[in-house]
Amino acid sequence: MTLKGLKEEMKKVPAGSYLPDFYRVRGYETSGSSDPSGIRADGIRALFTAPEPFIYKNDLIVGSIASYFVSPSDEETKTVEKYMEKHPERDFVKNGDHFAPDYRTAVELGVPGLIKKIKRSKEDHKNDPGAVAYLDSMEKTLHALAERFLQYAEKAKELIGSEEYDGERLFTIAENCSALARRAPQSFEEGLQLVWMIHNCFVSEGRYAMALGRIDRYLFPLYEKDIESGVIDDEYATDLRAFTFMKICERRFFCDYDDVVNICIGGVDRDGKCAVNGLSYCVLHAVRDVNLPGPNLSARITPDCPDAFLDECLKVIGTGLGYPALMNDEVNMAALSRIGYDIGDVRDYCMVGCIENFIQGKQPPWVDGRFDPICYLLDIFQNCDGESLDGITSMDRFMSVFEEKLASGVEEYVSGTRSESFVPDPENHTAPFLSCFCDDCIGRGRDINMGGAVYPSVHGAALMGIGTVSDCLAAVEKVVFIDGEAALSEIRDAIANNFDGYEKLRQTLLAAPKYGNNDDFVDKYAVWYTKTLSDMFDRYKTADGGAYYTAMAANTSNIWAGDSLGATPDGRLAGMPLSDAASPTYGRDEKGVTSTLLSVSKPDYTRCACGTVVNQKFSPSAFKDGKREKLLKLIRVYFSRGGQEIQINSTSREVLEDAMNNPEKYPSLVVRVSGFSAIYVTLDRQVQRDILSRTQHETV
Repeated sequence: MTLKGLKEEMKKVPAGSYLPDFYRVRGYETSGSSDPSGIRADGIRALFTAPEPFIYKNDLIVGSIASYFVSPSDEETKTVEKYMEKHPERDFVKNGDHFAPDYRTAVELGVPGLIKKIKRSKEDHKNDPGAVAYLDSMEKTLHALAERFLQYAEKAKELIGSEEYDGERLFTIAENCSALARRAPQSFEEGLQLVWMIHNCFVSEGRYAMALGRIDRYLFPLYEKDIESGVIDDEYATDLRAFTFMKICERRFFCDYDDVVNICIGGVDRDGKCAVNGLSYCVLHAVRDVNLPGPNLSARITPDCPDAFLDECLKVIGTGLGYPALMNDEVNMAALSRIGYDIGDVRDYCMVGCIENFIQGKQPPWVDGRFDPICYLLDIFQNCDGESLDGITSMDRFMSVFEEKLASGVEEYVSGTRSESFVPDPENHTAPFLSCFCDDCIGRGRDINMGGAVYPSVHGAALMGIGTVSDCLAAVEKVVFIDGEAALSEIRDAIANNFDGYEKLRQTLLAAPKYGNNDDFVDKYAVWYTKTLSDMFDRYKTADGGAYYTAMAANTSNIWAGDSLGATPDGRLAGMPLSDAASPTYGRDEKGVTSTLLSVSKPDYTRCACGTVVNQKFSPSAFKDGKREKLLKLIRVYFSRGGQEIQINSTSREVLEDAMNNPEKYPSLVVRVSGFSAIYVTLDRQVQRDILSRTQHETV
């Protein structure tokens, strides 16, 4: 069995179409329940147990979406559509996925232990029929999970003796799966099998970006026991991880899109002590060995984490993979503490999706959206609400007008997101299986989105274009209010005409100080941007009383937003991308990486509870022995000054250019895009150019 062999097997797409709901609907058709959650639980039971288990010849840990490929008739397709319309699922904007389950409790108790916990809760709620009914639906889904384990055990036994299958491995799989139906995991391998099967069930439910969370924490006790007893070694632990993480990429091969499964390593424990351990390194090496997008690895870096750990992270990044993203633990924990979470829960945070901070297993699924301040800046030039543009005679007044427009925009954004997330009939949108893995849905007997979670839902407002906005404001202050080289009305006319006939003015605007060069004249606007918008979003709550987080993370939206936007006062031409996430505008950070990171670390990112994305690009030579130490020290200083995150591409400009021109030569070239990595040659041409345009640093 080899990792390469598993990858080759995954390239053989099963016959038919990926349609898990084909099985879910069988449960809806035959359900005898009158309770909406009970009907939904019957659908989940059919979803988990009706398909025949699928085991790869190279499997170490079983569970695959290959079971869900079918070839339904037209009549069956209509039936699926009818029942799914009657029993709708929540989507992303309605808190349907992007969640980090409570795997710690699942591993400690196992499936039977969770069922016992539900039975105790039913006794506690015996006078609350609604709670008992919901707990019944949760219990039914866990029994279905146990049945799924037994089915996989039987399938493994059936395959023993089959050509190309390893009989000894199949016997181990059968033993592990059979045991997990009866008790909690007692070995690292069983613990990993439990976690993967639960995750695979979430995927079959149609949930996207379901994080594995702090896998080096909740599986560490089993790993440590097995290492000390000699049952496994680090090489085998890494292999188990790699063979499991590879299957995150099934969606890439089967469905032609990647799942973004965030995995978190490092950080501190609930007592505040550095939690880096041997399993942290195994996870890091496993993601390296997979070398595909999907396992979105995040490393929490503490001031006292070993240099060896950070150095190992840089080695993996230097392969070109772009993982892990490096997170400043002190800043993230300070940001989350502002929200009011218990300190132990803050220390135990992880990430979902790309980089979004999340209290694992204690809050409803994540929701976010994009907020674009540059639109409100441009609105000053188009509509001054009765005040003439040239009547704005000071930068202070200009900023006041801008803030007024931003405040109105934030209010409108919040209203829109509340409307989008509203579910008029939540009792018909419950998630009984998902609720089993969120504290304290079992104890409260309530759904994850109906008061079951310890903490309320949150919304992440991804603030776009901090570099573009800062550059625009600095240009306006310098050119208009300090040097008097142009009036605001002239800038208005210039950007309205995309600087056609105004090239001299454009060059003057371009010559103004630019963000990313450690110049306080422009950097002060990035500081203002972060604080002001955070203050504005702090005024609002989600429908169930949660916070509006802010973030500097746009994925590739800076490209599409810029594509539909006219010219801007920083000298940017119409249609060009906005600055990316928390990074300066590419190409304008001209004084080297040290100056860039000094600028980027000036805003107070403890105000951004969601997180940030800072993209940097280094030549491959920067990761060689002898040079990598300088990069490590640079990151340490950047974090000590308040930088929240950094992620690095290490593929040379020459390789990227060649890949654009000769994609057939680079089918497996992985690059960091923004909050995720991707196969470079599969990206949209505009995204490829955006990555190529990033300032490449040769040395530190």
